[in-house]
Amino acid sequence: MYMQKKKYIHNDEYYYSIIRKNIKKYRLEKNYTQQDLVDMTDLSREYICDIENEKRNKHLTIAVLGRVAEALDIDIQKMFEKK
Repeated sequence: MYMQKKKYIHNDEYYYSIIRKNIKKYRLEKNYTQQDLVDMTDLSREYICDIENEKRNKHLTIAVLGRVAEALDIDIQKMFEKK
């Protein structure tokens, strides 16, 4: 029996885009500046700026995403929710 190969419509950039938007959204909901997030995560300001800026194409690890989610006091799963 021939099984049709499943096509995946989402690539890494699709998910990074959602994550970027959610980081910024939750940061602003908490009334945190980027510097606040820097202070809470021990990441550099440039790195936080790069993560939030779609044009800079900065990727982040799951560990960094976990640190950011913890600093924002949200479940890491919310970072993947498309609104």
